Amino acid sequence: MRQTLIEKIDLFIEQALSLQLSQTGRLPLTIHDPEWPSECLQQPSESGHQIPWKPVLQSPDNNSCHDMLDRLEAALGYSIHQDLRTWYSRYWSDPLPATSDWGDLSLLFLWSEKDCERLRGNLIGHLLTKQKQKQPATLFFACTEPDGEKFLSIDNQTGEVWLEQPGKKPIMKLADSLEAFLGKLTPKPIPDME
Repeated sequence: MRQTLIEKIDLFIEQALSLQLSQTGRLPLTIHDPEWPSECLQQPSESGHQIPWKPVLQSPDNNSCHDMLDRLEAALGYSIHQDLRTWYSRYWSDPLPATSDWGDLSLLFLWSEKDCERLRGNLIGHLLTKQKQKQPATLFFACTEPDGEKFLSIDNQTGEVWLEQPGKKPIMKLADSLEAFLGKLTPKPIPDME
């Protein structure tokens, strides 16, 4: 049976957490910043101290991500691919590391509702550049590691996953869909933030 995109995302998150716990015996740590609260944080802490975190399902009645994407569509005048809507509205999380046949990468997520506007601004900038260069609209969801010089995106028309470099045409098609692409990824341990 073919798994849905939501099932693939859930499976990747489950595998990433399982790997983390088996290799370190604990959740990853991040520096607590009271300016950037998140449901991902697992215990209260003082500002500047390390605190455990983990990816957390967004509430089904959380509309902040959907509202942000609706406003993005209104600004652009066209619809955003459903796979990208699903991707950014499924989990709150810091970026998660993974490896693939094409190298290491970092999967991007939203940390909190406050993060939605930052993402919207970045997506608008990216899409306006694509429009100016008369290239097909793509929407990023990951970047390459360790340099971060390239990124992975979803073609807004076809849903295909592409490797890109800022300001240039897509370099290489990696998968026919985000669902297929996730099936080719292996999670890596999540580094602590210092």
